[in-house]
Amino acid sequence: EAETMPVRNPATGAVIGQVPNSSRATAGRAIAAAKAAAAGWAARPVWERAKLCEAMADSVLAHRDAIARVMSEEQGKPLAQAVGEVSKASDGFRLSAELVRQMRGETIPAENPSKLVLTIRQPRGGYAVITPWNFPVNIPVEYLAPGLATGNTIVWVPAPTTSAVAVMLMRALEEAGLPPGALNLVTGEGPVVGDEIVNHPDTHGIGFTGSAATGRRIAERGAGKPLLLELGGNGPVVVYDDADVDLAAAAAASGAFGNAGQICAATGRVLVHARLHDRFVAKVVEHARAMVLGDPLHQGTTMGPLNNPKVAAKVAEHVEEAVAAGATLHVGGRRRPDLGSDLFFEPTVISGVTRNMKINREETFGPVVPVISFRDDAEALDLALDSEYGLSVGVFTRDTGRA
Repeated sequence: EAETMPVRNPATGAVIGQVPNSSRATAGRAIAAAKAAAAGWAARPVWERAKLCEAMADSVLAHRDAIARVMSEEQGKPLAQAVGEVSKASDGFRLSAELVRQMRGETIPAENPSKLVLTIRQPRGGYAVITPWNFPVNIPVEYLAPGLATGNTIVWVPAPTTSAVAVMLMRALEEAGLPPGALNLVTGEGPVVGDEIVNHPDTHGIGFTGSAATGRRIAERGAGKPLLLELGGNGPVVVYDDADVDLAAAAAASGAFGNAGQICAATGRVLVHARLHDRFVAKVVEHARAMVLGDPLHQGTTMGPLNNPKVAAKVAEHVEEAVAAGATLHVGGRRRPDLGSDLFFEPTVISGVTRNMKINREETFGPVVPVISFRDDAEALDLALDSEYGLSVGVFTRDTGRA
């Protein structure tokens, strides 16, 4: 295998750097380092670990603009959105510092009055953490900050396509005084280094955000370990006939076009009451037309390219299949290679979507609003529940009882 793997800019296709393409042996060394550091890190007082989390928050914020620029170049999201994500990641370390100071055990009344039963919280040991490319700084922090604050050591494998920004984040955390071995970054291919850290006997828990298929594989390979898996979604947005159409359309558009729709809790499909259908579609089309697709580093760009060829091919396939089967394409639906690479995909609105189309049944993970019309509450509920996914839902109605 190659010793390095290229970092590509999805907006241009250009190679902008190289990161290590690590082996199982390298992942094993990282696990050994985490194991060696575990006792010392766990023995540090809670308040000391909390203070270090605050220092890491400060360091992330100090390097915010540099980290955000690399994220924008490597992931494809507009620079302003990348800056916001890094700020959020800094907040994550601060929040963990606050929360860990409040974590308590409890005393339990015992049957024997001469005995006192105490429960205390202790670190589990070494965690295997695998993170995705769509939010390559903040999603890792959702695992790293609480894990470190509670005295666990971590081996972290980021998505291959966003490993350069992972290296930058790691440098910022090291600069804050993170001790060697507490957190160990391993870049490489998931089936190699990801599998190694999940299956290894010296990792004691697993955190993963990513696809359902990979999540299933991780659950098998890490069987017996505590698992936190946050997988795919195809969340329905349900717009009832008493909804505020402008509000619902704005929210659906934001959920579909933010981060180019590459969000597991994105607007997956929109179920709209027949009485509001045409007004809703017209409003969402307005939002789609207002999006500025282009180079994520350019001021004024509101949507960048999709991250990689695989996701771009799936988005195109879902749209083309729906239109071929009779759905109506109102706006978008095309790749825009003229903008710099074939990963640019226009903000898209489709109506006349039916139950069995892939765009309704699968997670599209792109900038598409698929609209399905319904006639009554029973049909809406049936359509909403007819899914393999269960991650998120949006409901627009003025009646909380109905919601």
